[in-house]
Amino acid sequence: MRLHPPLLALAIGAFGIGVTEFAPMGMLPDIAGDLGVSIPAAGLLVSAYAMGVLIGAPLMTLTTGRIDRRTLLIALMGIFTLGNALSALADGYWMLMAARVVTSFNHGAFFGVGSVVAAGLVPADKRAGAVAAMFTGLTVATIGGVPLATWASEVLGWRTAFAGIAGVGAVAMLSLRLALPALPPAEGGDMRAELRVLKRGPVLTALALTTIGFGGVFTVFTYIVPILRDVTHGSTGYVTAMLMLFGVGATIGNALGGRLADRSVDRALTMMLLALAVTLLVFTVLMQWPVPAAAAILIWGIASFAIVPPLQMRVMDAAADAPNLASAMNIGAFNLGNAIGAALGGGVIGAGLALPIVSLAGAAMAAVALAMLLVFRRQPRVAACPA
Repeated sequence: MRLHPPLLALAIGAFGIGVTEFAPMGMLPDIAGDLGVSIPAAGLLVSAYAMGVLIGAPLMTLTTGRIDRRTLLIALMGIFTLGNALSALADGYWMLMAARVVTSFNHGAFFGVGSVVAAGLVPADKRAGAVAAMFTGLTVATIGGVPLATWASEVLGWRTAFAGIAGVGAVAMLSLRLALPALPPAEGGDMRAELRVLKRGPVLTALALTTIGFGGVFTVFTYIVPILRDVTHGSTGYVTAMLMLFGVGATIGNALGGRLADRSVDRALTMMLLALAVTLLVFTVLMQWPVPAAAAILIWGIASFAIVPPLQMRVMDAAADAPNLASAMNIGAFNLGNAIGAALGGGVIGAGLALPIVSLAGAAMAAVALAMLLVFRRQPRVAACPA
């Protein structure tokens, strides 16, 4: 897809959100040491953000249905910028915790409303590609933004890192104001109409598919560092390179998933869920050797994020006449899948099983999602009803 200023502005916002979501994982030692708390206590800052996304997605979407979409997206990035600025100024643990919750409230609504806006900016046969273009900002954040924020935290201090992320938010606000046209909300789009679509079987099926499918990704990715250190016996440099390689794969996969979904959403999901399940299954063996493990990680990254655009499109299509809340809830479903996957992988490790079994568990979750898709794919995805 050619350079498209409105999609680029949305991608800048997605980049900032990606950095603020994932960078604190690399800042935890610095934050814990500076604030005088334990690493597990600092880790709760990550959990608080995830919970804020789950709560904020429906709350922000339902209460802003009658606001111009451009104005809403700018306001959501304003919340992002404020939250990160408060994080930079935080002089204690609980102030930082509150700032992280404030920051998280924009996440689900921005991606949810942004997906609907992106799809509406292009011809019908380019809608999934437009959604993928916005999500490119998120995948690029994993390659460059997160490592840069981690470096800034170590060299300049974690408060400086948060201040820099707030600066990205300010750039995103300006970009959205300059690039997006005025976008009045759809006629008849109200809270009751948005809530009604959540009762539809195809919408609930699509949300469940997102939760289980992406849960398979994070069952393994949450524990990729101990896997690479203890099974692959990789150095610190190798581990860092593999995390960046996963991000490269994610960026490739996001673009590929958008192209495939513009042809057929279900076919794209079938292909990529199968690829994900097979790759994680093979990774249980290949993780023993550095080079084969690297190849598997690249393919894993591609398959993992190639499912994102079609999963988002499946929900939006199923809730076609009132898509904003369902789209935002799907972002919450991604985060719920992250939490479930992390818990499953942790349960495997807690049970005393070997680390390769974690990858086997992730493959099983991807296989369950594939089976769900094959069972429900004949369901009509567009079941519009009068608003």
